[in-house]
Amino acid sequence: MNRLAHETSPYLLQHADNPVDWWPWSAEAFAEARRTNRPVLLSVGYSSCHWCHVMAHESFEDEVTAGYLNEHFVSVKVDREERPDVDAVYMEAVQAATGHGGWPMTVFLTPDAEPFYFGTYYPPAPRHGMPSFRQVLEGVQQAWTTRRDEVGEVAGKIVRDLAQREIVRQAAEAPGEQELAQALLGLTREYDPQRGGFGGAPKFPPSMVLEFLLRHHARTGAEGALQMAVDTGERMARGGIYDQLGGGFARYSVDRDWVVPHFEKMLYDNALLCRVYAHLWRATGSDLARRVALETADFLVRELRTPEGGFASALDADSDDGTGRHVEGAYYVWTPAQLRDVLGDDAELAAQYFGVTEEGTFEHGQSVLRLPQTKGVFDAEKIASVRRRLFDARARRPAPGRDDKVVAAWNGLAVAALAETGAYFGRPDLVEAALGAADLLVRVHLDEHARLARTSKDGRVGPNAGVLEDYGDVAEGFLALASVTGEGVWLDFAGLLLDQVLARFTDPETGALFDTASDAERLIRRPQDPTDNAAPSGWTAAAGALLGYAAHTGSEAHRVAAERALGVVKTLGPRVPRFIGWGLAVAEALLDGPREVAVVGPGPDDERTAALHRTALLGAAPGAVVACGTPDGDEFPLLAGRTLIDGAPAAYVCRGFVCDLPVTGPEALRAKLV
Repeated sequence: MNRLAHETSPYLLQHADNPVDWWPWSAEAFAEARRTNRPVLLSVGYSSCHWCHVMAHESFEDEVTAGYLNEHFVSVKVDREERPDVDAVYMEAVQAATGHGGWPMTVFLTPDAEPFYFGTYYPPAPRHGMPSFRQVLEGVQQAWTTRRDEVGEVAGKIVRDLAQREIVRQAAEAPGEQELAQALLGLTREYDPQRGGFGGAPKFPPSMVLEFLLRHHARTGAEGALQMAVDTGERMARGGIYDQLGGGFARYSVDRDWVVPHFEKMLYDNALLCRVYAHLWRATGSDLARRVALETADFLVRELRTPEGGFASALDADSDDGTGRHVEGAYYVWTPAQLRDVLGDDAELAAQYFGVTEEGTFEHGQSVLRLPQTKGVFDAEKIASVRRRLFDARARRPAPGRDDKVVAAWNGLAVAALAETGAYFGRPDLVEAALGAADLLVRVHLDEHARLARTSKDGRVGPNAGVLEDYGDVAEGFLALASVTGEGVWLDFAGLLLDQVLARFTDPETGALFDTASDAERLIRRPQDPTDNAAPSGWTAAAGALLGYAAHTGSEAHRVAAERALGVVKTLGPRVPRFIGWGLAVAEALLDGPREVAVVGPGPDDERTAALHRTALLGAAPGAVVACGTPDGDEFPLLAGRTLIDGAPAAYVCRGFVCDLPVTGPEALRAKLV
């Protein structure tokens, strides 16, 4: 057993029994490299990464390969989800050198952590134009021993080039109407009108872009923006990327038609998409959007919630196919014969409804369940029975592995999604699940100095400091929870986190944001990436939370910080709107105000107050914040000085430092939130 046995990362623990003498990322590992005059093999991956598992089985579990590594290298294994800063810095180098990247990421470093050779997956034998992993190791070892000066020059040049690269030149001010209109035009050009979504294969769920489209429609009435959101939401929900039996979304579709997914299920995708579909229902009243939002929320609670109340990071793509082999998608796919075994006479109906064919839509005659039929009438009770029986039968299959570590940022996203979905659809159990995760974040991840830890597992805090996305996403979750529950303590916790953002992550000269704190471990480059990819970047997540907190409290410092941070959206929004979706959504909130809604009533059990509160939460005004409490309460700054009207509960709506007259009925309030 190597040095990974006492780590908290499930990914690192998967490698604890490798014959490779792994080190976790640490100063001690690089000290060992200097002491023994050996280069460092840096291997970066994550627990649900299919090709990470493949390379581990082929190479890291192989005694001969491990022996060569142990003799000639100091081997360092990193979970990219625990150390996104390390991953980002070296992935930037990989992409700059090779033009592409991915995981597993394989980088060779000097003992000073300077990279000099790069790659991703390497096979055990040469194939498809790729050298074998052993050939790469021998080549690097030969260069290290015979051309050390050349290696040092290459490493030094790479580090200098990275240091000189400017991530982005942000504008001096936030985007306005023109930039957001240009972003919408750019998205329209990249939109796939036949299939929904943007671009070609592989096709990823564009959750943050959909949030922008919904907010843009709410603010401007642009029907084209709403139509793109509606059609994309429907195509994904009817496709194989969505789990038609258990709810929740896979990571992406390998094809343009959303038929065959890459089967891993990530917490961040499902938290973001749960919230998107809840907002899509709020905008349209769509029964499909309602069903998908609730089923995805139920998936999160049923399959990802940990005993401590947090949410696990991911489910693997692979699982045992019943023969002892781990196969991608084995848990989810079906053949007509398997349908007959479970359903008997109803198998033909199920095959037609879910698009299961003899040829199959996946591999080996297997099909991914989807909803290809857009016409025709099906018996709802019969379909419900079929789904229930298939779900129960599937539950008896070997389940995919689960990465049980709790990542602060992604739990923040889940808190926001579950709180709002529970409030919209009268599901207090979902709000309770959000409260449980928020409580874990405060108890375990937040220290006495209001500093966040990135991860925990089994209630034990991990060793790595939180990065900007942790602070931004957790603050966003706390703000949503404050609006839904009327408990001002969550606003207070959000403020503590955002004060850390202002003090430790913000460039005071430019307002730009860094992914790591000013006092964090120094890497070869301080990472700084404003683009939204699988989840909101730390930069845009922080901007959104800063803006929401400013609306709640009237804090000029937080609003100015949000506006300065949004300068990057003015630069990137018109050019690459697909990759700054959350930033565009935050910019929509800024242009709309955002609205500030204060609801006061005699107490939490008053039905009239509850009706006003629900109406406020269902308002589609971009980024609106809601405070609910009693006239004499001190939970929220927005409630100060607010009184009942002739003894009746009242709602006050303010926008841009101007307040309307209070209203006492839901219809009147609804009219002020459009």
